[in-house]
Amino acid sequence: MNFEEKLATILKEGTGTVSARWLREIEEEFGRAPLIQTRMGERPEVLVSHLLYRDAIFETSHLDPKYIELISLAVGAALKCRHCVDYHMQAAMAKGATRDEVLEVILIAGLASNASVLADAYRVMDETKTDEPCISCDIQGTNGVSKDDSGA
Repeated sequence: MNFEEKLATILKEGTGTVSARWLREIEEEFGRAPLIQTRMGERPEVLVSHLLYRDAIFETSHLDPKYIELISLAVGAALKCRHCVDYHMQAAMAKGATRDEVLEVILIAGLASNASVLADAYRVMDETKTDEPCISCDIQGTNGVSKDDSGA
């Protein structure tokens, strides 16, 4: 069903009916609906607008649905959302992802999360400007001082 057909169905049947049906379809496809969608279902207009937005992104994507779920899994892992990881792992595997692909995505998410933590902490450290250089900067040969600051 295209976007305009979905809108026509919503106008004809009402957001409450469409919201309940879409939640059932999600449950049938994945065995359960995510908590956030279940809660949004308590306000059908919120769930319907969320699912229309999600579907518009997914249906116009150039990515294979399996990769969309793997990316969603990685984001959930990086954000430390256990329920997101569980849901998107099941969805990815239902769309053909292997256990090895799931494990690799989790490793990449961990690597990205770790890099973010380090980068943020190092920026704070640089803003503090202590007399002692940070070990990472020392290893890189900058001793915590940019070339402009050193006069070089």
